Amino acid sequence: MTLTAGELYRRGRAHLNGGRNAAARRELARAAARTDDPDLRARIAGSMAAVVIRQGDPEAAERLCKEALAYPRLSRQTSAMLHGQLGLLALERGALDEAVSWLDKAIDGIGDESEHRAPMLLNRSLAHSQAGRFRAARADLERAAPDYAATGNDVERAMAVHNAGYVALLEGDLIAALSTMAAARDALAAASDVNAAICDLDRAEVLRDAGLVVEAETSLVRVAQTFGANRMPQARAEAEFHLARALLTHAPARAEQVARRAAQRFRRVHSEWWALRADGVRLRAALLSSIPDGSGGRTAGSGSARRIDLRAVGELSDALRNHRLEAEAEALQLTADLWRARVGIDDRDHGGVRVRPTAPIQLTLLTRQVQAARALAQGREDLVRARAAAGLDALSEWQASFGSLDLATSLVMYGEGLIFAGLQSAVRSMRPDVVFEWAERARFLNQEVVPLRPPPDPELAADLAELRALRVEGGPDWLSSGRARELGEQLRQRQWATSGAAGRRPRASLDELQEGLDDETASVSYVFDRSGMVAVAARRDGARVVRIDAWPEVGRSVAALRADADVSAAVRAGPMAAVVQRSLDERVAALSAALLAPVAEVVGDRKLVLSVPGILGGIPWALLPALRGRVFTVATSASQWLSTRERSDARRVAFAAGPRVERAAEEVARAAEAWPDPIVLRDEDASVMALTGAASRVDVLHVAAHGRHSAEHPLFSGLQLHDGTLFGYDVDLIEKVPHTVVLSACEVGRSSIRWHEEAVGMTRVWLHAGSRSVIAAPVVVADDAACELLGAMHQGLAAGVAPSIALAEASRRTGIVAPFQVHGAGF
Repeated sequence: MTLTAGELYRRGRAHLNGGRNAAARRELARAAARTDDPDLRARIAGSMAAVVIRQGDPEAAERLCKEALAYPRLSRQTSAMLHGQLGLLALERGALDEAVSWLDKAIDGIGDESEHRAPMLLNRSLAHSQAGRFRAARADLERAAPDYAATGNDVERAMAVHNAGYVALLEGDLIAALSTMAAARDALAAASDVNAAICDLDRAEVLRDAGLVVEAETSLVRVAQTFGANRMPQARAEAEFHLARALLTHAPARAEQVARRAAQRFRRVHSEWWALRADGVRLRAALLSSIPDGSGGRTAGSGSARRIDLRAVGELSDALRNHRLEAEAEALQLTADLWRARVGIDDRDHGGVRVRPTAPIQLTLLTRQVQAARALAQGREDLVRARAAAGLDALSEWQASFGSLDLATSLVMYGEGLIFAGLQSAVRSMRPDVVFEWAERARFLNQEVVPLRPPPDPELAADLAELRALRVEGGPDWLSSGRARELGEQLRQRQWATSGAAGRRPRASLDELQEGLDDETASVSYVFDRSGMVAVAARRDGARVVRIDAWPEVGRSVAALRADADVSAAVRAGPMAAVVQRSLDERVAALSAALLAPVAEVVGDRKLVLSVPGILGGIPWALLPALRGRVFTVATSASQWLSTRERSDARRVAFAAGPRVERAAEEVARAAEAWPDPIVLRDEDASVMALTGAASRVDVLHVAAHGRHSAEHPLFSGLQLHDGTLFGYDVDLIEKVPHTVVLSACEVGRSSIRWHEEAVGMTRVWLHAGSRSVIAAPVVVADDAACELLGAMHQGLAAGVAPSIALAEASRRTGIVAPFQVHGAGF
């Protein structure tokens, strides 16, 4: 049956809305060939213009619309449609006021044709949102909702929901942005790969703004490829622009290359507004690549020093402002100010730099960085620290609105420059109180948030159950599957949304710490400032800053130590065992001498509270000769130790033995003998639901199971139980966590470092949820050592002895030296 021109036109529009550009162009061309009706021909031309815009020929699209407007006897509604396409063209090239003007005419003229009015309202909402008029943008989206309901077009209705999420992103509400976009994605992704890519492009902006830049970059590379395959140069360039923005934080040299390529693509499609934005990112990247990092080196991704054309920076800043891109102009100018201050150019003629009350957090922090750099250039160290502290306080206020560990740790990205500015200034002072303050600031940036326990979420639990099934079926690469990635995103969105706001812990001063130390306890806070390491060694009657002169050797040894310890646990007999053990002994002796010998004069043989930066987080401290059989705890911060060290009696305890661990059942049975009425979960009883249920009712939880740390996705680290993996996300579903958790599982004591300072893994998950102490090992442990040592430790725990003391006594009593250590407040 031959289709009429009208039917072909409707099919073409359906393809267009579904992102199927080639099919839309084909059907619209067939429709145009089958009609002489000027009104229908004009409508076909308007829709064809939309295809041509996407495929990168805006001049041809504008010509189509203007030629169609000259057709005789056009209805008012058809003219309105063409006005709408001209508005879309103006929107694509960034002429926001012109776009709104055209779209105003279109919406006024279209009357009650809801099918066409809805996308006009959608496009006008985009223009308003990009111009910062968020209330007007939301009003248009709300007005479009009944139009989409009337047409029954699920794809276009989903696009309106998605755009509401984009407005939330621009307003800075990351949680609402992610959840709203997620609600729309299924309908859009089902329509076409192009629509899925549009969703993922905007979602990557959310991830980037949340500090999850590596995930954002991976998504943006895939999105750019999709747009390229569909011959959509404008959209491809937009993906590259956002990729460059994500790379700015940690790979400015690559960001410069990507931004240059994006600008070239924009100019080929005559999109000067977007090209200027890409130029702004390119110049910022060039400046960042050439900024010394304060330690005698340059920033990550930088090359050799180069000349910067500051006149070009000024001209581009003016051009951005002329196009109403105030925030991007300000970011460029501030980056130039930072470069000038760091390379030693006198900036007194440029006037002061002040924080705008309405500035987004990113610009506030960049302004504080400039202020700190200028203070450093003037030799005003107190002011360096004051400016850096003011910026970090602003970041902390923002973080306090999120209870999610995932989000709190990723947001540290924005404070990295200020953290190291303050740390370097503190170390230059060599004052114990100042260095300790900044050690605590660095550690505490995402630890002062105390999450409120979220209400039970059955949907999150269902997603975790499905993920467990994939983990069992998918082998070691299970996270690379499309469904696992999709579930992972759903989990993240749910956790962000349900975590809510948070309370806050106080940060302790050195005086307060010393008042909290007894005569038998000392504290050592290690501080890494990029150029080297120092330690603040404190006891009740004094404190001293000590340089860790062997830091270069320490840095090289940490990764090798982990490998040696893993091999030593696996090779327990035969001719290689002595060789492996000797290598391990030499490594731990060298680390012990480098890290603990310098502070020995201050701390003596006292119990130790160790507070370490993420870069030292993988060290099995219990293997170091100076700490063997000694009472110590690895606190997330000295402040955390002070606030959580008060202990209550442990009366209720639960044990769980996972599958395929040779001596797990024996370990659990031996440890359980120390307790009256323990809960013991074995075989099929050791399920995720049974364990999380038991965990909410006990004071001490001990799990002997295979564990796995996921370096790229720390909250997917977990413990293997009878019915699958207990993930980090599962811990959020436990209403009340035990005060002491024992993880007798390989790898789960490990952590991933986010932004140099913060280590994230299963131990951190339990501590964030409210446990006071977690006993775990950062390296592989032999089954027999775990069985005997932890069994002996439970005798002390059952007698009311603090975890660190119980573990040290068990080691002395059994003669077993194993890498188990207590994290948090172990005594």
